Amino acid sequence: MRSYAAALAWEFWRRHRWGLAILVIYLAALLVFAAVMGTTDPSPARMALLASVVGTAAIPLVAAYMLVLVVFSFGSQADLASRESIYPGRMLTLPVRTAALTFWPMFYGTVAAASLWLIVARFVFWPCGMELPLVWPALLAASFLAWTQVVMWMPYPLPLLRAFAAVVLLGVLLVTPQLAIQLAVPDGVIAAVLAPSLPLAYVAACVAVGRARRGDVPDWRWLLALPRRIAESRTRRKADFTSPARAQVWFEWRRHGRSLPFIVGILLPFALLLLFIADSDMPDVVLNTLAGVCFLPPFMAGFAATTVSKANPYVRDYYGVPPFTGTRPLTSAGLVAAKLEMAAWSTLAAWLLVLIATPLALTLSGQWPVITNAVQSWLAVESPLRVAVITVLIGLGLVAFTWKQLVQNLYVGLTGREWFVKLTVFVGLAILALVLPIGKWVYDHEQVRASFRDLLPWLAGIAVGLKASAVVWIVRGLRRRRLLRDRTLVTIGTCWLICFVCLLGLLLWLVPARLAPWYLLALGAALILPLARPAAAPLALAWNRHR
Repeated sequence: MRSYAAALAWEFWRRHRWGLAILVIYLAALLVFAAVMGTTDPSPARMALLASVVGTAAIPLVAAYMLVLVVFSFGSQADLASRESIYPGRMLTLPVRTAALTFWPMFYGTVAAASLWLIVARFVFWPCGMELPLVWPALLAASFLAWTQVVMWMPYPLPLLRAFAAVVLLGVLLVTPQLAIQLAVPDGVIAAVLAPSLPLAYVAACVAVGRARRGDVPDWRWLLALPRRIAESRTRRKADFTSPARAQVWFEWRRHGRSLPFIVGILLPFALLLLFIADSDMPDVVLNTLAGVCFLPPFMAGFAATTVSKANPYVRDYYGVPPFTGTRPLTSAGLVAAKLEMAAWSTLAAWLLVLIATPLALTLSGQWPVITNAVQSWLAVESPLRVAVITVLIGLGLVAFTWKQLVQNLYVGLTGREWFVKLTVFVGLAILALVLPIGKWVYDHEQVRASFRDLLPWLAGIAVGLKASAVVWIVRGLRRRRLLRDRTLVTIGTCWLICFVCLLGLLLWLVPARLAPWYLLALGAALILPLARPAAAPLALAWNRHR
């Protein structure tokens, strides 16, 4: 068992050494900064400024905690749509007891998660005057990781049931301490409630790993057989597909298109539950609930997008193109176009569920007066035409943003290069870790915010220039490889230009000139409308398909 524990620790470090090394270096630099600056000048003004700076610098540690979750739950191999356990199969065959297979990853993970909070709270926040509690947040971090491991390692009888279990179980684990804080429950009571969750998670993880080790994966897909047959009987074609492109769209829908509507349909009842709990004197709760429902499809599209570029949503093959895909009688552009169309239908299906469920929930809960009062208050300060246009624009923007979430990183998975996929994820997390603290620092300092406002047009212009350069390079590649005809490229460019002009006209009409000049709105519209990344998808697929 000792050799297995040492080998597992070495494997965790070896496979994720760069991310863990960056985490250790960043944490060490933060500790040194807090230790030095926290003792130089203990005045209240100095400590308040230091607390703001350190709080901003600690924001990237949220991404560090997510890294810990991914590492110790084997999340880099996770597929929320699969039924099988994501515990590595090669490790299930080792001559080690199931208790050891479960204990050591959970031990390493919970210790790392709890230690991360204890170190940051005690040696970063406390020297800066923020005496945050130590015990129960550490227990919460460890419990959240342990139950994440249970959710990931457990086999499930139905596809996408893992996503449902993750949202419900982990959501309850996060909401419970927040309610306890609002109810002024003592820290010791919160810690006493959280502590038993760790041994319970270990027992559940042992059951999950044991079932995965025996290959005991329950299969309840027969429950979906009757609805599937009814749907197929209603949509069965009287003739064959009119073209290979139509057949490919149908195939993509069958494989990937139902993921987003399924996830949204499962989460909608829970998202709308607060409408039935809120009283008539709680309009903020109702409006915030509706705002959360509106952002539910775009948010979940980010998770569903991981399967869009895959050949099979039930197989962990993120990088290769199987012969069944590579030998189809379609060009690379045709295969990508089928995925884009499938994403559009999936987006419309998800929003159709929202448009049906939300009015029904408002009617059954009796919350329509809250919406009516909010609209009347809005009409008191805006003209009816502007209210209607803004409402339609927001609705279309959310639908378009959902589709963009599904397809904007399609080119990454279609490259077929594992190093490129992981590098993209790492760069994205690094940029997020830098943008959040820098943005908060700029927002907290009025002079810096004014300087940033002056530099914003230049930054936006540089971003637009980079996007235009990328588009030119992609178009040259598409023409050189003959993936798209010139007429198709001209059509795409014309459609994009029409959308740009329409969006810019609406922004000029809606946004006052004192808030943003016309050139800044033009640069923002050019950045918002997708072009480069979807256009790069055929190049990525061709690079993968013909290597």
